[in-house]
Amino acid sequence: MNGNTQRSDSNMPNDNTLDRLEKRLEALESRLAYQEHWLDTLDRAVAGQERRLTQLERLSELLQLRLREQHQLLQANDGGPGEDDYRMEDEVPPHY
Repeated sequence: MNGNTQRSDSNMPNDNTLDRLEKRLEALESRLAYQEHWLDTLDRAVAGQERRLTQLERLSELLQLRLREQHQLLQANDGGPGEDDYRMEDEVPPHY
């Protein structure tokens, strides 16, 4: 023996392997932090869109109510519904 007390065991990781594992771990941690950041950003965006959608749905309801009221007022001023009158519920939306 030459006085070297360390055995050259193939099961023991060498410094090169530890460095590679450490770099991989750092890269994974960095990717995880980046993904967490974007998940938070997307979560805030979805929450904002949900609030806006709720506002738009409420506005749509109010506009429909207002149109019905206007339609009823016009019918009342014209002497009632005629044969050519239509109901808003029967109207086909413009995208059809």
